[in-house]
Amino acid sequence: MKSLDLIRSDFPILSSRVNGKPLVYLDSAATAQKPEVVIRTVDELHRTMNANIHRGIHTMAEETTVRYEEARERVRRLLNAGSTREVVFTSGATQGINLVASSFGERYIQAGDNILITEMEHHSNLVPWQLVAQRKGAELRVVPFDEAGAVRLDLLPGLLDERTRIVAVTQASNVLGTMPDLKRIIDLAHAQGIPVLVDGCQGVVHTQTDVQELDCDFYAFSGHKLYGPTGIGVLYGKERWLEALPPYMGGGDMVGTVTLPTGTTFAELPLKFEAGTMNYIGAIGLGAAIDYLDGLDFAVIQAHEQALLVQATEQLQARVEGLRIYGTTAGKSPIVSFTVAGTHPADIGMIVDKLGVAIRTGTHCAEPVMTHYGLTAMCRLSIGLYNTAEEIDLAVAAVERAATMLR
Repeated sequence: MKSLDLIRSDFPILSSRVNGKPLVYLDSAATAQKPEVVIRTVDELHRTMNANIHRGIHTMAEETTVRYEEARERVRRLLNAGSTREVVFTSGATQGINLVASSFGERYIQAGDNILITEMEHHSNLVPWQLVAQRKGAELRVVPFDEAGAVRLDLLPGLLDERTRIVAVTQASNVLGTMPDLKRIIDLAHAQGIPVLVDGCQGVVHTQTDVQELDCDFYAFSGHKLYGPTGIGVLYGKERWLEALPPYMGGGDMVGTVTLPTGTTFAELPLKFEAGTMNYIGAIGLGAAIDYLDGLDFAVIQAHEQALLVQATEQLQARVEGLRIYGTTAGKSPIVSFTVAGTHPADIGMIVDKLGVAIRTGTHCAEPVMTHYGLTAMCRLSIGLYNTAEEIDLAVAAVERAATMLR
């Protein structure tokens, strides 16, 4: 296991200075920084092996195709999917969820049906289902959460019925850090024959995920939150579902044969859902990120992140007058969202930025969470594997100073 100092040295951007101060980056829930191996892999591919995949017989095209499919196998192992046929590359979790919402909705959702989500979903796992419901005349049902940020699973059985067509739920809230009991949700849904989609963006990076053990039907995540490149993501789907769903997009590489006027057949999985020129360099870069993470001791990293979460939570509460933390469930992911009485989150964020501390402010693409608490914005501090106790001290001091100045 690498020491924390060695891990930090793998991320070039962490040696940067912001406003004359050493960078303290606590915004990994928005996007994680990239290790040198990912940066180098992407650069090398552009310099030495840039050729479109699956369509060429020349050497570079064949080599790039091999590496692209090797990256798919790396993702399969990461998730313990049953086959690479179940691993679809996308531009990110947003596209993956939209793919399922569109294709599944087109085939299986009718007027009078209902779709179930939770109140804490990111807009990417909310708006696509709103659009399907509006288009099809279906109902969008919402499982609320309590003041601590726990999903009200006691209400779930009463919301599921014979017209529920799919359940969509986050693995970990990007605002509250809440990690719902996915196994219980999936088991309850499956007992009524209802498939479940999991938004894994905030979960896959902080917990080991086994889609076969979870038994979820679909699982989506974005590479840039897993220390990989932007513009690349993954949709896992059980093979029987992906076989049954119609294509989301048409174009090159997702076809078997094309004859005029209406004679198109589709490629085998997973290419059926990979229309056009895919972000093959991003996919290979994501494979490099997964390889990097495989070289670390996941249990040690998880314990380190949780220790920093406890430190940040306790120090903020002890040192910043009027501070309230949102999301206090046990076992939450390493995210601390908060407000300070008498201040606006944007003002807190701007002041701590002048001190070199990067946090996020706003609705965090989860406006229903803000509405639940009667707010328009929160501050959010999110922890990655490269953060340190010293950085938490600096961040807390910066928030304390900002709160004092603003009051």
